Amino acid sequence: MELVDTHAHLNLPGYKDLPEVVARAREAGLSAIVVVGIDLKTSRKALELAEAYPGYVFPTVGVHPHEVKNLNEEAYRELEALASRAVALGEIGLDFAKEYSPRELQLEHFERQLSLAREKNLPVVLHVREAYEEALAVIKKYLPLRAVFHCFAGGVPEARKALDLGCLLSVTGIVTFPKAENIREVVRFAPLEALMLETDCPFLTPVPFRGKRNEPAYVRYVCEKVAEVKGIEVSECARQTTENARAFFGI
Repeated sequence: MELVDTHAHLNLPGYKDLPEVVARAREAGLSAIVVVGIDLKTSRKALELAEAYPGYVFPTVGVHPHEVKNLNEEAYRELEALASRAVALGEIGLDFAKEYSPRELQLEHFERQLSLAREKNLPVVLHVREAYEEALAVIKKYLPLRAVFHCFAGGVPEARKALDLGCLLSVTGIVTFPKAENIREVVRFAPLEALMLETDCPFLTPVPFRGKRNEPAYVRYVCEKVAEVKGIEVSECARQTTENARAFFGI
């Protein structure tokens, strides 16, 4: 069974045992890990990890909505250079739940980074919290665009609108949480061809390891729960979501 963790933060502190983490991922059947940037520092680190694990770790670069208040023209010049070596731009988007950057700046830099993605012909990894209507309105302006809503946390109405724009939805360990029936409803609703799997490690560790540090090997538990919710074989869920991931990122 082949799996891909489409959203991992192995570029954050806390992975001093990285060789062992990668070894466990391989043992768990992962054929690829996408390491995601949230600012320039972590974007550089994602590229370094891709060089350290060629053909296995794939990097994205971007500036998270929490961090856009720190962007300037010099930063954009570096981001553009980094993007030339990445498989996607992200994670970028809007977070109105925690306004660590003002909304107007989030909107401004979301559009600017979408423009860069179009210029570089890169898919986009989206971070959206409590801003689905606003994000979808912006995305419409940049179609056609390959985009995935990482850690999708909306309901079926938001999922339907995202799918209508051709976006994909990515599922995390939240789907295993007892109280996350809203996420399971979205998983039941969305076609398997529109889903990808992720850990968002070190965050959102799935049951049965909830409360511990997350790592890419645990994406298998996300796969198992998605298969259970959709009433399909785990192998079929793994096959289709891996195919989706490889097509989306071009890996």
